[in-house]
Amino acid sequence: MMLADTAVLALHYQNDVLHPDGKIRVGLDADNGARQRLLDNAAALLQGARTRALPIVHVRIAFRPDYADLLANCDIFRNVASIGAVPEGQWGSQFYDGLQPLAASSTEFVVKHTRISAFYGTPLEETLRVIGARRLVVAGVATHSVVEGTVRHAADIGFEVMVAQDACASADLAVHEASLASMRLIAQTGSVADALRWAAVPH
Repeated sequence: MMLADTAVLALHYQNDVLHPDGKIRVGLDADNGARQRLLDNAAALLQGARTRALPIVHVRIAFRPDYADLLANCDIFRNVASIGAVPEGQWGSQFYDGLQPLAASSTEFVVKHTRISAFYGTPLEETLRVIGARRLVVAGVATHSVVEGTVRHAADIGFEVMVAQDACASADLAVHEASLASMRLIAQTGSVADALRWAAVPH
């Protein structure tokens, strides 16, 4: 495998999060222009990474259909169980059509997690070390939960991070903006185009 300095983390581009019929409501309704912009930007990020031969780690959240593997210690997880979201093996936990990994690609990986940070209790860090990544472009939904939690964890274990902010979303725009402002202490933020340019510059 070719080593890469920079990898892309695509977080929670799943049916229950992005589809109008999904169970996790993040303000991306079918008739909401923000939804289509997010989908377009996420697709541009993935395509840009593929064009530049950047590894992509697609991170999905999923639980057993009986939620026996869900630790309900806070509201966000209790809510997942109560609404029956992202059950393993069912439509809701599958990747959204058009944003799914390329199965035949040797530079795309899938990691499943069950907490806030995509690193916690998963092989994500090991996967990134194997491919040689020192820098990460991070995007996903929701900005203030999995994105920020993962970015903070990444910074703590030594990665340089760039958040592709227009491929992220929260139900409340003010919460999205506040999360980005908070992350600027530990990461750079910018558009998908900015992030791809950042990834292309040797460090």
